[in-house]
Amino acid sequence: MTEPIRDRLVSLRRSLHRHPEPAWREFYTTARLVEEIRAVGVDELAVGPDAYDPADRMAVTDDDLEPWVERARERGADEALLERMTGGNTGAVAVLERGEGPAIGLRVDIDGLFIEESTDADHDPADEGFRSEIDGTMHACGHDAHMTWGLAVLEAIAESDFSGRFVVFFQPAEETGGGGCPMAKSEFADGLDYLLAVHVGLDHPTGEVVAGIEKPLAMCHVDLTIEGTSAHAGKAPNEGDNAMHAMGTTIENAYGIPRHSDGMTRVNIGKAEAGTASNVIAERAHMEAEARGETTELMEYTKERLERTVKNAAEMHGCRAEFDVVSESPRADSDPELQSLVSEVAGEVRGIDHVIPAADFGASEDATFLMEQVQQQGGLATYMIVGTDHPTSHHTPTFDVDERSLEHGVDVLVDSIRELERQHPVARTEAATEPVADAGEGGE
Repeated sequence: MTEPIRDRLVSLRRSLHRHPEPAWREFYTTARLVEEIRAVGVDELAVGPDAYDPADRMAVTDDDLEPWVERARERGADEALLERMTGGNTGAVAVLERGEGPAIGLRVDIDGLFIEESTDADHDPADEGFRSEIDGTMHACGHDAHMTWGLAVLEAIAESDFSGRFVVFFQPAEETGGGGCPMAKSEFADGLDYLLAVHVGLDHPTGEVVAGIEKPLAMCHVDLTIEGTSAHAGKAPNEGDNAMHAMGTTIENAYGIPRHSDGMTRVNIGKAEAGTASNVIAERAHMEAEARGETTELMEYTKERLERTVKNAAEMHGCRAEFDVVSESPRADSDPELQSLVSEVAGEVRGIDHVIPAADFGASEDATFLMEQVQQQGGLATYMIVGTDHPTSHHTPTFDVDERSLEHGVDVLVDSIRELERQHPVARTEAATEPVADAGEGGE
């Protein structure tokens, strides 16, 4: 018989940490999750295209997926599962049907990042032998802890006398903002009374819990492509249409997009490349950029201005521009009623010594798709943070989690689910909160 997940939180998290896979390549990760879910025993398990419509995915990679499939195969991934995930349709949804009661969802993300993990002796994963086994890829944002929570909570609810419907979304492609939309549009998100989403750390220490984040930034990732005409830079520069020059104009003008009186906006061009040689007028330029806003409407404003900027810059230099939205996510705030409930629950959990009812997020997260979907159908949603002492920031080669927080997260989530069951339907009241804090850096 499989050892209970609750008794092996650390070993499970470390096993997942050793095998990080980036967005839409989480083949081994999904297979490993399915193995654990099957051992728990659920009423419905949907994998990949059975969990969502592949057409709803965002930020789908053009890279060759076969090396990632083969790597998963070499590590023992079930062949039938790999076949089901063809084309990068990763991730899973697990459902418990336990009679009359509330429908509660839990969302955890599963992808890693393209970061080479540190080999320093004082980096615990390296020192204790669970450093990433995949070169250039790392769980540098705590998604290994999130998956561990999802599995452990699923097991705990399955073994309890819970009455209702419980759905766990093991969501791929959070780091690229690509997986939240298809999960939100799936049948599994329909009819949920409550949704819990959760993140580890974000500059909150071990023993601290944020019951719900507020003001996540609406976000879009875009690809900007400029096509010009090449020419000899010495003999006939006048015959060229300089895509690189148009790119420079785009970059300069993008940072001049007017800020909006209704709230905060952000724009950034994070990657730019153009040209082939010093004596050739560049005929093509490519940029990767993002626009964010304090509200979904403000993000749309910034995105529209960015599109206008690149197209006008291209036209100025006799070029053509393409503006492709790779992924985007809306703003969705945690509901005060759930913030209040989680605050009360977390305050009674052993090891939790400080509870913050609400905190500004200041970054972006595609869990907001699921939150928005549940809220638009009349349900309640919250995105909580379970603190952990991490030696360096998220998305760095030396990021790690304090493994004491694994048990904290399980207890807060399980107890919140049972309290939702007890209180259902949770009354919509104006919940009193302390002053809103800063959630720290992290997210997308």
